[in-house]
Amino acid sequence: MSTENLPQNPAAQPRKPRVAVVFGGRSSEHGISTVTAGAVLGAIDRTKYDVLPIGITRDGRWMLTADEPQRMAITDRRTPEVLDVAESTEGGVVLPVDPANREVVYSEPGAVPKALGEVDVVFPVLHGPFGEDGTLQGLLELSGVPYVGSGVLASAVGQDKDYMKRVFTSFGLKVGPYMVIRPREWQRDESAARKRIVDFAGEHGWPLFVKPARAGSSIGITKVEDLAGLDEAIAEAQRHDPKIIVEAALSGREIECGVLEFEDGPRASVPAEIPPPSAHAYYDFDAKYIDSTPGLVPAPLTDEQTTELQRLAVEAFEAASCEGLVRADFFLTDDGEFVINEINTLPGFTPISMYPKMWEASGVGYAELVDRLIQAALRRPTGLR
Repeated sequence: MSTENLPQNPAAQPRKPRVAVVFGGRSSEHGISTVTAGAVLGAIDRTKYDVLPIGITRDGRWMLTADEPQRMAITDRRTPEVLDVAESTEGGVVLPVDPANREVVYSEPGAVPKALGEVDVVFPVLHGPFGEDGTLQGLLELSGVPYVGSGVLASAVGQDKDYMKRVFTSFGLKVGPYMVIRPREWQRDESAARKRIVDFAGEHGWPLFVKPARAGSSIGITKVEDLAGLDEAIAEAQRHDPKIIVEAALSGREIECGVLEFEDGPRASVPAEIPPPSAHAYYDFDAKYIDSTPGLVPAPLTDEQTTELQRLAVEAFEAASCEGLVRADFFLTDDGEFVINEINTLPGFTPISMYPKMWEASGVGYAELVDRLIQAALRRPTGLR
């Protein structure tokens, strides 16, 4: 009997990798994370990947959100919220905790949980604590789900400016003068802790920068010109983190460099310079994201300076055991020395952010950058590596 006219069962087409973009979060960087998610969602190649957007609210609820990047932009100087794009305020998303099962489940009160399918890789665009600091990375390691960016240790080191500087110093990278006030020290003897800061200022001079030790996007940072502004600056930093770091001001230029993981290892981008913003005391949150103070890309450096900076950026990436991507921030001091200020393991990633701008100038456009990060995550196993 001929089978020519019978219905055929062609082999099933291979499934596209599914990318869960996780954004928002419980930190003070919730809004800019949502902006970043909009940019990433708009750049992912939908012919190559399926996409599942998942937002985490400010109080920690995981929600299924609309796949509508245009609704995740800064409007009238206001950053968007996860709740602005949530499909429902009642339902919740649950990631798998069994490495043998990557199925994401959505549930609403009084309803049967609904399977949303398997996730092959997570693209976290969470900034700050409870996302960038190794907490989400630990959850994903337990779940056996690959993810974009650094692992648990590097993420934690990259979030804590105190231990980050300790790691850099141990690897021979030069850091500027700083001191740390830990929560118990402040609680035990507030006046003694404050005196330590005053003594630090006496040694290194004013101004000082008082910062939350574990925050980003320049949130909670105050440039303190004299003793009169110190108490208010401490209170502002502690509003975001009970552990604070105090840094001496360095005289020089702010230079940044991006590091990206390629198939053959990490490479550095062309550097950028952040000129002093005319309308702001320093390069703060509003200067970065609201007023979009432009950086100079590439930075006006000599070839020798560029080569040295790129070497140091990759060295910082390796020193902290980073993966995927890093933005490394330096000062080029008046005597011509590069001093590393910090790294960001999940740097600002909006189209106007310096990290993608540096890579665009290096020949890697935004969409290709997103794709390379996803591919690097898919190549990398979870667990010890």
